[in-house]
Amino acid sequence: MTVTIPLSTPDTPTDPAGPTGSPYQSYVYGYPHKTAYEALEPRPALRELWAGEDRGALSLYAHIPFCEVRCGFCNLFTRIGAPDGLTGAYLDALERQARAVREALDEGGDAPRFANAAFGGGTPTFLTAAELSRLCDIAEQRMGADLRAVPLSVEASPATVTADRLAVLAERGTTRLSLGVQTFVETEARAAVRPQRRADVEAALGRVRDARIPVLNIDLIYGITGQTEQSWQRSLDAALAWRPEELYLYPLYVRPLTGLGRGGTGADPAWDEQRLRLYRHGRDTLLASGYEQTSMRMFRRRGAPVVGDDEYACQRDGMVGLGCGARSYTSRLHYSFDYAVDMREIRGIVDDYVARPADAFARATHGRWMDEDERRRRHVLQSVLQAEGMVVADYRQRFGTEPGADFAAELARCAERGWLDEGTGSEVLRLSAEGLAHSDALGPLLFSPAVRAAMAAYEPK
Repeated sequence: MTVTIPLSTPDTPTDPAGPTGSPYQSYVYGYPHKTAYEALEPRPALRELWAGEDRGALSLYAHIPFCEVRCGFCNLFTRIGAPDGLTGAYLDALERQARAVREALDEGGDAPRFANAAFGGGTPTFLTAAELSRLCDIAEQRMGADLRAVPLSVEASPATVTADRLAVLAERGTTRLSLGVQTFVETEARAAVRPQRRADVEAALGRVRDARIPVLNIDLIYGITGQTEQSWQRSLDAALAWRPEELYLYPLYVRPLTGLGRGGTGADPAWDEQRLRLYRHGRDTLLASGYEQTSMRMFRRRGAPVVGDDEYACQRDGMVGLGCGARSYTSRLHYSFDYAVDMREIRGIVDDYVARPADAFARATHGRWMDEDERRRRHVLQSVLQAEGMVVADYRQRFGTEPGADFAAELARCAERGWLDEGTGSEVLRLSAEGLAHSDALGPLLFSPAVRAAMAAYEPK
């Protein structure tokens, strides 16, 4: 069956988990979403934000906002290409920011310790091998992260995983490389505005395996125009042939200001049904192939090495972000720089970042303050969207209340739809198989009214 992609599914959920609402309301990869962030006035000093925070097991994230091409579905903070000298100037700014952040972390407490690190984007491997080495130097020498001693995850694209880049990443301690393949079917790649040849993808995977990075993750997308269960199976089989330690299966979203979203907005129940059908087909295929499901999207090969925390853990408090698209999380404030999707706006934000003097990095500019209610919601979202669920005792110890009382209405709606696993007892809040399938509707159900209003008021740019 061929389904035409509607030209947008809104980021802002309007009828979350409603009886006739879409199962694809919003991909919840961080809460609150950056569209709920606001310009901070006055701008708080980083040293004040980090004072009193637990710095014993921090996460370090460095954002590289460059890609060789922008896929038609992509709404990430990334720019296409870089004029001569821009990547070097960007790393100069990243180093200035790292110095300012480390100074703030060093004030008034024990020396910070990093428990894991990640380079994302954009495409970190857009950088040359020498620039990747410099990025690692910044993480180690300026921030104090021992990359060879902690899990290090790096995102990459098939066109940029050259042997020299991979050699740098392997030598500097990379434990996980995530390759954005999306599809092995060339007609689907063209439909997603992601020009790539399967032969080039296979060659890239070969180079990654030759580099002997412990964990290979392959990203695949379902819901592309023209995709059928048969063509989806071809991509799954092609990925499984490499025996990746992890596979991520993503539903396609089409959002405003992206290549696929230029024609307008709309919703299509037939497309929702197609995505659900393909999701279930992919899930069942991977489960039958020796993989275990850890969330709606993530599947890990049984017996594969676990080199770091699961996907949700990088969203916990204690995230230190470097780069103009990175977020940082303290217990009281989530902060970043300005956010955009439009290419012109992104170029302006990158240029502003590159031009910032060192002292301009000592304060947070955009963010959202987190009160106790938001922290409770975030804890539940981080935990319950994982297949293992949430241990109620952990929630009770952290907040002194019961999730069943704090979120009675939301949990009742989930139970009515069969999204909760009723066989786990009262001490673990876990999703059923159907609940995992509807994670992108269940997650937004837990957004606070204030965050929902801020997201609705956000004007895409």
